[in-house]
Amino acid sequence: MTNLTRDFFIGLSNNQFLNSQAKKWGFFLGADKFVAGTTVQSVVKAVKELNQYEISCTLDNLGEFVSDKSEAGQAKDKIITLLDMIDQENVNCHISVKLTQLGLDIDQNYCIENMKDILDTAKQYNIFVNIDMEDYSHYEQTLEVLNVLRKDYDNVGTVIQSYLYRAEDDLADLKDVRIRLVKGAYKENEEVAYTDKQDIDRNFLKLAKQRLLGDTFTSIATHDHYIIDELKAFVQEYHIDNDQFEFQMLYGFRNDMQHKLTNEGYHFCTYIPFGDDWFGYFMRRLAERPQNMNLIVKDTLYTEDNKLKKAPIVAGAAVVSALALWRVKTKRNREND
Repeated sequence: MTNLTRDFFIGLSNNQFLNSQAKKWGFFLGADKFVAGTTVQSVVKAVKELNQYEISCTLDNLGEFVSDKSEAGQAKDKIITLLDMIDQENVNCHISVKLTQLGLDIDQNYCIENMKDILDTAKQYNIFVNIDMEDYSHYEQTLEVLNVLRKDYDNVGTVIQSYLYRAEDDLADLKDVRIRLVKGAYKENEEVAYTDKQDIDRNFLKLAKQRLLGDTFTSIATHDHYIIDELKAFVQEYHIDNDQFEFQMLYGFRNDMQHKLTNEGYHFCTYIPFGDDWFGYFMRRLAERPQNMNLIVKDTLYTEDNKLKKAPIVAGAAVVSALALWRVKTKRNREND
C-alpha cells in the first residue's frame, strides 16, 4: 500500500500538464504549508521568522527540467537576486539549486557558466551554494559539474541520497566536500537503488555515522525521530563536536522537533522552497508522507472550528479529485494482485 501511494504521488509530480496548470492555480491545494510563497520577499520573511529561533535556512527557488535557455537565464537571475537580498537583509541562510533548472538538459557547459555566475556572487557575500541531487538520469552529470566547479570554488557542495547503492563510494570520493545526506525522493529502479524503507534507513544511518567520524561538515536531512535519536547517542558516545554537523528538515514539517533540537544545542537548518513551480516538489512531499493529504483536505475544506467553508468548490474539488484518483488506482492494483 505504501509503495502504491508513493508511486501515485510521484507520478503526479512528473505530470507536465499538472505542473503547468498548478502555476495558475496558486496554493489552494495546501502547498502554502510547505512552500514559502512565490517571491524573494516572501521567502526572506520566512527566513527572518526562523532566524529568531536560532534556526538557519537553505532556500530553493523551485523549478527543474528546464528546456529553454531564456527560462534558465531567468532562473539564474532570480537566484542572484536572492543572494543580493540575503546579503542586504543580513539573514542566516544559504541557497540550494537544481542544475536542470539552470540548463543542464540544454547544454552542460551553459549550465556550468550559469553556476559560475551564481557562485561568483555567492562568494562575494560568503554564502554557501548546495547543488541538489535530482533523479538518477542526471546523477553523473551533477557530479561532473560539481567537480568542474570545485576547481575554482570552495563554496559549493551537493547532496547524496542514501537509497542509491553507490552512495557510500561517492561519499568517500567527496570526503572533503560539504554534503547534505538525504534518503531520496525520486522513484528509482531497483537496479540502482534500495526500494525497501528498512534498507534505505539502514544505509542512511551507516553513511551518516561515517560522515560524522570525518572532518567535513555534513547536513543530516531527515524527519525520522528514531534515526535522529540514534545519531544523537552516537555523537555523544564518540564525543563529536556539534560544529561538525547540522540536522535539517523541510519547511512546514515537524516544527516542534525543529525547535526541540535547536533548544538542545544542535545546529539546525530548515530547507525552504519558494516560487511558482511548486507542484512537483509538493507531490514528492506527499509521496514521502501521504498522511499529509489528510491535513490538506481538512485545511482546504474546513475552518479551524471544523465547519465547512462557504466556498470550497474549486479548491475542494481539486483535493477530492486527487484523493479519488488515488483510491481508484489503489483499488485497481489490489484487484490485479
